[in-house]
Amino acid sequence: MPHETSTPSPTGTSPYRKYLPQPGNKKLKELPNCNAHEWAAHRCSVEPFISNWVAEWNETLKQPYKGITTDGNVIPKLFPIAADGEDHGAPTASMLSAAQALLATATDAERTALSHPLDSPQWRSWNNPELYIFKSGVRLEESSRPLVTSIHALLRASLSPSGYLKAVGCMKTNAFLGRLVHGEKVMNEESFNFVLFGTPSRTGPWGWQLYGHHLVLNVCVVGTQIVFSPVFMGAEPNFIDEGPETDVFLFHAQEEQGLALIRSLGPEMQQEAIIYHELHDPAMPEGRFHRADQRHLGGVTQDNRIISYEGIPVSKLHTAQQKEVQALLRLSLDMYPEAALDAKMAEIRLHWQDTYFAWIGGTSDTDAFYYKIHSPVIMVEFDHHSGVFLTNEKPEKFHIHTIVRTPNGGDYGKALIKQWEASRAGSGM
Repeated sequence: MPHETSTPSPTGTSPYRKYLPQPGNKKLKELPNCNAHEWAAHRCSVEPFISNWVAEWNETLKQPYKGITTDGNVIPKLFPIAADGEDHGAPTASMLSAAQALLATATDAERTALSHPLDSPQWRSWNNPELYIFKSGVRLEESSRPLVTSIHALLRASLSPSGYLKAVGCMKTNAFLGRLVHGEKVMNEESFNFVLFGTPSRTGPWGWQLYGHHLVLNVCVVGTQIVFSPVFMGAEPNFIDEGPETDVFLFHAQEEQGLALIRSLGPEMQQEAIIYHELHDPAMPEGRFHRADQRHLGGVTQDNRIISYEGIPVSKLHTAQQKEVQALLRLSLDMYPEAALDAKMAEIRLHWQDTYFAWIGGTSDTDAFYYKIHSPVIMVEFDHHSGVFLTNEKPEKFHIHTIVRTPNGGDYGKALIKQWEASRAGSGM
């Protein structure tokens, strides 16, 4: 089965090198002098777009959680809780052991800071920019070494091996970017927050969250079922071209598989799948492009957004092409351990007739692009972005954002948690 793995970075002169900010860059002038707290305060004070964006986040988070829908109405009964004896592949035993070890390792102050109730509103207050606005849990760079080691042990126990490598790759490219732009105190391998939700259990619901620049993992486990959603993974740049970590090269398989898929479609199918030919197309309606999220629709605080299906129903594709879509989904969801991924794919196939593939941009080897796979139970987005710390004004293939969402109330495992709580209430427990 396809998995994303690290491969050697491209050889020759890295294309992003010509976009390194020059000395005196006005936007980044204060970056070397700031830590994460100071940088966020600075950016909000000097950039109205940033302060307004943060205000929008806070307002959106006041809305009760509903879930992403296509029309404002949640489709019911999409995520049944497992019956007794059913195994959906969650590595619950190893996760439980790692979580208990983590809590035992933490100091009293760390344990208090990182532990939140299962229904804590902080579960929705994550963000993927480097702006340190939401401050839930503990920050790795401000934590004890034993706790950081224990957090990584829980990540390894929860994620597939390739998923863990990809997550660590996001951390490493974040640190590499920090070195490139002299912002190591803002962007480094430990500029991420960790939160634990609920009480770790073999049968009851609990979860954890890791969030920071270019890496957000939300994980909920209920018995043998596990939900990874929302997940944000990205990198600017997506490969490291110097030092001991030049084996880090992220998202290349998702990129190549997506490009192979759109190229395999005939002219009529391509015409239906390609919804816009330009990445910032004048034909886009208001809201389809965002200055920061760009083409992404499922980003930070978009838990309740109405997102329409776009593109071509995958059921129209030839059998081989449909298999390519499924392979692309497996790559996009490879944070799931293998058995849990099989269960997730089975869930996705149940709604195959309502699954859509959409593309924005060109299809040549050099074109930047966006794609989305969207159904009642999954939404995957892949997008090439313009520079944030690098200076490319147009999207380039070395700056990548990816998002995984579970529509119709499935993010954060909330649909499963609701059913588990109802079953407990019904049994009088």
